[in-house]
Amino acid sequence: MRRSRKDTPLVWLRGEVKTPPFSQAARLEAGYLLRLLQQGESLGLPHSRPMPVIGPRCHELRINDESSTFRILYRADTDAVVILDVLKKKTEQTPQSIIETCRRRLREYDRLIAG
Repeated sequence: MRRSRKDTPLVWLRGEVKTPPFSQAARLEAGYLLRLLQQGESLGLPHSRPMPVIGPRCHELRINDESSTFRILYRADTDAVVILDVLKKKTEQTPQSIIETCRRRLREYDRLIAG
């Protein structure tokens, strides 16, 4: 499939979307939402929520599965959608350790890109 001019790549710093642990329906939903992001769409609730605590342009995709809830933490750059982590949501708030790890990954990624 040819990419259009607007399509931006997904840059996976951590995580993957596969079955299992995602159900097939949840995996397809995640793929669809990621594709919209690649095409430059700006997603809002209930699908995506801003995560400024991680950094500018950072968000979480919210994927509700049959028995679990998943989050895909990402940053929407002009030249890429940077995937910071994929996790199974177990608590109301994102754990501080996940936030710090995502911040560190972004710093390393930005340093490599500026290179």
